[in-house]
Amino acid sequence: MELDKLVEGYRLYCQAEGKSRHTIRWYMGKLAVFSDYLRSHTGTINSEALSTETIRGFITYLQQSVRADELNPKKPTREASLSGQTIQGYVRVIKAFFSWAARENLIDENPTRRVKVPKAPKTIVATFSESQVKQLLAAIDRTHPTGFRDYCIMLTLLDTGIRLSELVGLEIPALDLQEGHVRVMGKGSKERIVPLGASLQKALWKYMTRYRPAPLHPNQKAVFLTREGHALSASTVYHLIQDYGKNVGLQGVRCSPHTFRHTFSKNFLLNGGDVFSLQKILGHSSLAVVRMYVELASQDVQVQHRKYSPVDCMKLKV
Repeated sequence: MELDKLVEGYRLYCQAEGKSRHTIRWYMGKLAVFSDYLRSHTGTINSEALSTETIRGFITYLQQSVRADELNPKKPTREASLSGQTIQGYVRVIKAFFSWAARENLIDENPTRRVKVPKAPKTIVATFSESQVKQLLAAIDRTHPTGFRDYCIMLTLLDTGIRLSELVGLEIPALDLQEGHVRVMGKGSKERIVPLGASLQKALWKYMTRYRPAPLHPNQKAVFLTREGHALSASTVYHLIQDYGKNVGLQGVRCSPHTFRHTFSKNFLLNGGDVFSLQKILGHSSLAVVRMYVELASQDVQVQHRKYSPVDCMKLKV
């Protein structure tokens, strides 16, 4: 069977399993890159002709020949290689796809059975410093409706740690400013309650009552709208945050919505929050990812201790 037909079957399977449109689109994007590789490097997309060596050849291609964001039409290509985490994403999708095909008896043998997900090097995730956050917020013209919207977007990302897709999916019925929380639809269509800080509640109330444009359609319930009254897209939010970072000359950190998520998580722990509450707020099913934020917070504590060590500050003779 040709790979394209198998991919279409897998898409329908994922749909029936209740996976989100965003997740399915992500899977299909990874599999489309794999199909393109097969056409250009092997001359065939017949699933039966694929072998373990073919899969390993694709992994090597990703590691050695593809530049960062080269395969993403929405972002400019960078000189750096693909990150280990990005390559892991490709391999996990391909393994899940062929495991499904084997279970359904659509292929005789799973070519990824002996392929391991490559290890990704542990990298320190750069987060915004307090001064960088203040720089970004100070660059926004809050007297203008669009500017105040952008200000609220950044505050929401920083105060809740929600994902970009969750931010643009926020709707008015899910927002409870009186109780100080919002219902968020996360990955796998799992709903969770995310608390809102007092300052964010105040800013959102001001946006909703004074600056939010009239929706183009009465059924439009999205919290954050364009000037014309449409729901903001994830791409628009991503680029507006990136543009603010460029305007203030932010360096040493990636200016993106996800960096706000990392920054929220680290500061939540540094300010005394516990890992189990953080796990619930972020919407992670396990503590595995949360451990990364614990490490980030620990690094900050070590830096602070080096600056404010009681013995060192007393300049005692040892």
